[in-house]
Amino acid sequence: MPNALDNYLGILPTSLKLRTQRTELLANNLANADTPNFKSRDLDFRSALAAATHTAGGKMTADTKVTMTATKAGHIGAGVDSAAGNPHLMYRTPLAPSLDGNTVDPQLEQAAFAENAVRYQATLNFLSNKFRGLMTAITGQ
Repeated sequence: MPNALDNYLGILPTSLKLRTQRTELLANNLANADTPNFKSRDLDFRSALAAATHTAGGKMTADTKVTMTATKAGHIGAGVDSAAGNPHLMYRTPLAPSLDGNTVDPQLEQAAFAENAVRYQATLNFLSNKFRGLMTAITGQ
């Protein structure tokens, strides 16, 4: 059940959590750049954030889950990572796959990691400003 602080902070805590998950995925991709048959993975941040902050009755809920409707029995589990149960976790389509089956493009991964790091820091700054404003309101200074 959301409280006043949850409403005040908005989607920032959820966004920070998703940015952390994406950082872990990108770091894992970079760490396995030379591993044969390793498949590069990424998080669809936009759809994951939309699903995490799905509005129900005008109020945001961070625990709302996205469910998939199957039209045929063979479609169960399609597009869902069974290990993590996260429908927003996807395999990256390689631009030039290597001969050993590895789909990690180190330059692409480094660029995505750097962009995600900048966005993570921006989210931290927004969150910090929210708390600073709250402290100013409490102390009156």
